[in-house]
Amino acid sequence: MPGTNRVEIRTLKVGRYVALEESAYKILSMSKSKPGKHGSAKARIELEDIFTGQKRSHVGTVTDSIYVPVIEKGSAVITHIQGSEVHAMDNKTYASLILPQPSEFTVEPGSEIQWMEAMGRFRITRNH
Repeated sequence: MPGTNRVEIRTLKVGRYVALEESAYKILSMSKSKPGKHGSAKARIELEDIFTGQKRSHVGTVTDSIYVPVIEKGSAVITHIQGSEVHAMDNKTYASLILPQPSEFTVEPGSEIQWMEAMGRFRITRNH
C-alpha cells in the first residue's frame, strides 16, 4: 500500500494508527492472549476510522505484519470556502490545500486550522 510501512502487531500501542483495506484507523484498545498448546499468541485490536468514525476490530497473531500509515500533520489558514471544500494555505510551505468541510465544527475564512493527511486523504482536525 502506498504511504504505509509494515510493522509487527506486537509493536503497536493504543493511540497509534494502522491501515486496513485502503483506510487509516486509530487504535482504541488492544488485548493480547497467551500462546496455547497448538497456537501462537493472538492480538485483538479495536479500531476507529479517522475519516468516517466507523468502528471495527482486527484479530491476528502478534507476529503478523500489518500496515501503518504515514501520517502528516500541519496547520493552515483558511483562504475561502467553496461549497463543501475548504481552501487553505499551509503555514510552513505556503502550499494551497483543498480539504473537505468538517461536520463536527464550523470554520470561517481567515481562521487557523489543524489538518492531517493519511494515504492521500485529508481531514481538518480542529480550528483555533
